[in-house]
Amino acid sequence: MGKLELVQTLTGHKGRVWSAAWHPTGKMFASCGEDKTIRVWTEADTDRWVTQTVLTDGHTRTIRDVAWSYCGHYLASASFDTTVAVWNKKSGEFECNATLEGHDNEVKSVTWSRSGSLLATCSRDKSVCIWEIHHAPVQEDEYECVAVLNGHTQDVKKVCWQPREDVLASASYDNTIRMYRQDVADGEWEMLEPLESHTSTVWSIGFDATGKRLASCSEDKTVKVWQQYRPDNTLGIVCLERGTVWKCVCTLAGYHTRSVYDIDWCKQTGLLVTACGDDMVRIFREGRDSDPNEPKFELVVAVPAHSRDTNKVAWHPTIPGVLLTASDDSEIKVWKYVDEE
Repeated sequence: MGKLELVQTLTGHKGRVWSAAWHPTGKMFASCGEDKTIRVWTEADTDRWVTQTVLTDGHTRTIRDVAWSYCGHYLASASFDTTVAVWNKKSGEFECNATLEGHDNEVKSVTWSRSGSLLATCSRDKSVCIWEIHHAPVQEDEYECVAVLNGHTQDVKKVCWQPREDVLASASYDNTIRMYRQDVADGEWEMLEPLESHTSTVWSIGFDATGKRLASCSEDKTVKVWQQYRPDNTLGIVCLERGTVWKCVCTLAGYHTRSVYDIDWCKQTGLLVTACGDDMVRIFREGRDSDPNEPKFELVVAVPAHSRDTNKVAWHPTIPGVLLTASDDSEIKVWKYVDEE
């Protein structure tokens, strides 16, 4: 078992805090919310997190998500005003250098590919958009929408790139997860078979460090772990002509009492953390002798993290055990997980 120790409570946002994202170095993070602002936080000399910058001029409605590029030079924000803003510090201060318009309704999520050349967004308009980035060292970067993917039948809640290749996953109100990849022959983006097992809205998804596993969380109060199988697998699992298949290999049920809104897989430790509508944060660990094709996870800690819905959980990218949470209660909290075994 373990314990989750509160390090610091951060205030400043007014209304719900929807999302928070670590900079790749872990030396700063960004948060966003109902107040239409983005806050960039840095660690002061006292080891306390403080607001470095408040970005107020990018959006006209709630900001639902923020994401840093892997190079750390760009910050993207997704808003209910139907746009995505891209920020950088080429001038020395954060400035919005591009506004992406393509969705017809609220934009719910934004994510950068590992290669840095692609950006993905999703929306209440049921679509997933993929944007190609043309970097220009002197002039402003250009963003081109190269694909509009309409595989979902309802609001798309989350998009997430596989960490080792340009394969995209999306989660939706239609209870399914979709995968997308680019056809090497013609460059067109194709949709793979949907991942179906949840019985209600899939709120969020997250890959493990290898990209061969995906965790999902849902309105149905469960967490599911999906495993990728290639044609050369030794279990006899049939793969279609598109090369790989994803199978649900584990369902964590009975732990959450309300909707599970977010999930994150720690790339250093393999710990899974969830954010729930019962205000709780829960951490799960895979058993040491777990069969990768039938994994077993145990609950190692559950704490009442906030006074209202917990919306976001995010593990620190370089320091094992450090965790961010964000909530409807207007607060962001920094935690430290300590393994007591």
